[in-house]
Amino acid sequence: MFRIETEKELLNAFRSRDRKHVELPKGTRLPLFVRDYLAWVDPYGVRVFLVFTAPGSKRPTGITFRRDQQGDKALALRVCDWCRSSGSADQIGLLTTDVDAKRRVGVNLCLDLRCNEKLEATTNMAGGSVLDENKQLIERMARFASEALGMELGSEAS
Repeated sequence: MFRIETEKELLNAFRSRDRKHVELPKGTRLPLFVRDYLAWVDPYGVRVFLVFTAPGSKRPTGITFRRDQQGDKALALRVCDWCRSSGSADQIGLLTTDVDAKRRVGVNLCLDLRCNEKLEATTNMAGGSVLDENKQLIERMARFASEALGMELGSEAS
């Protein structure tokens, strides 16, 4: 669980290149108390924003994803790389983000990043530990930020 006091603190979680795209959902009131992570889709459905705190870190990390157009809207099931849920192309697809001005990376994820809700439902039905599943989910997010984007996920407070 973590807390975000101000809009400036929230924006500072994102890389400087992404801050200009961040648009909080209407009606957002600060401070925010975040249980696992915070995710929302922009009003146009083009970008998805993610804010989480990596294991061992005190400061939030933000990633701005873009929903790339899916060429194939076939009914084939897809699997989210983070929560392992399956769904159709309108539920799970490629989310991309810029590494730098010349490179971008993508990962197949739940298009609304509501992975924790799906994990909670399936884990409760199976009698497992939601805490363990959410911890692994946050670890996957942190690994993506660190390995694919080269983000520093230090433990210092901002």
